[in-house]
Amino acid sequence: MTPIPLLPFLQDAAPAAPAVLAADTAWMLVATALVLLMTPALAFFYGGLVRSKNSLNTMMMSFVALGAVGLLWAVVGYSLAFSEGSAWLGGVGNALLAGVGVEAKGTIPHILFMAYQGTFAIITAALISGAVVERMRFGPYVAFIVLWTLAVYVPVAHWVWGGGWLMTRGVLDFAGGTVVHINAGISALVAALVLGGRKDFGRQAILPHNVPFVLLGAGLLWFGWFGFNGGSALAAGELASVAFVNTFLAPMATLCVWALLDHFRTGHVTAVGGATGIVVGLVAITPAAGYVSPMSAIALGALAALPSYFVIVFRARTRLDDSLDVFAGHGVGGLTGALLTGVFASKVWNAAGNDGLLAGNPGQLGLQALGAGVSVLYAGTMTFVILKLLGLVVALRPDARTEGVGMDITQHGEEAYSSGEGSILVMPSESTPLVEPLAPAMPQPTAR
Repeated sequence: MTPIPLLPFLQDAAPAAPAVLAADTAWMLVATALVLLMTPALAFFYGGLVRSKNSLNTMMMSFVALGAVGLLWAVVGYSLAFSEGSAWLGGVGNALLAGVGVEAKGTIPHILFMAYQGTFAIITAALISGAVVERMRFGPYVAFIVLWTLAVYVPVAHWVWGGGWLMTRGVLDFAGGTVVHINAGISALVAALVLGGRKDFGRQAILPHNVPFVLLGAGLLWFGWFGFNGGSALAAGELASVAFVNTFLAPMATLCVWALLDHFRTGHVTAVGGATGIVVGLVAITPAAGYVSPMSAIALGALAALPSYFVIVFRARTRLDDSLDVFAGHGVGGLTGALLTGVFASKVWNAAGNDGLLAGNPGQLGLQALGAGVSVLYAGTMTFVILKLLGLVVALRPDARTEGVGMDITQHGEEAYSSGEGSILVMPSESTPLVEPLAPAMPQPTAR
């Protein structure tokens, strides 16, 4: 039987335009919600680590990023990070979400891609707050994270993910080891140095007021991180499964090594230490999640515990008041993960990536060091400049008396935990003492 030839118009048809796939869209809707949940989870993690008089303020430093950074992202941040531009910065073609609709971006709607990337910008800014809790005024903090997102996060995101110069060189960062964690970690270190220590730092023990909050926050962060790493595949498929499983395994290894280090050094396995180990493992696997095998993820997680643990131990012996060890957890953890990506990466697990040192490509380790080093230098310098310029306009810190009363009452007019009949809801004016003096006692008549 003679085969019927294809019709000429079918033979000459152009390739079909990218189409939105329902399965990929469904997964990315879930992943976006999971990553958004990580910011409230961070609020609980940080909020439990501070003293009770500062817990609401600490949690609000995370929650406020949902509004301030989220709106900035929609107005101009997304466009500068991901629209077409130069090797250094995107353009303004998508400012005010112009041209961002339900058309396909890969296999998901463009508007969903924008929202997913926005959740990363939100939590990255919030991470920095852990270094300045209990002593930075709320208004200047909000101004700082807005300026920082625009001047630091957006350009680095473009360099690594938006078609910029680090991406074209072949630097690997699957879900944010450089863009999120190194960026936030080094910025937190600089912020802690610029602001100086809390007034009680080094003079009295500053202990977590609610360790169960810390454990709750760590658990929710791990839950959300499946969207953070698994969602960075931008589709529901084999690659998402690899990133998902690596996110499952690496923190387990970090937790076990961290617990052993705690036990051999202090004789105890602490809850705060366990929660910190989980977060460090999640940070470290982030840049490698879609590029390494599951067994490599376990090795990476185990190795990542060592530098972060000992940096925390060392920092506690110095005058550096990185209050919640953001630099050790996210800066050092992110740097470790970025470099080990250059060791363990394998094209067997992601053909779109590169082989690493163990697969015969030592040059990838150099590229990873380049990306990490550039991020450290740029983020550190710009954070210093932003804080110094902001400090010329407004006081970054309250006075010592206000700091002593607590940031919850002085910055928000509320208490996390009421005593007596309720929380403080209305603040007195600046000229009114924080505590009203007792009226002199009236003379009582003598009993007859």
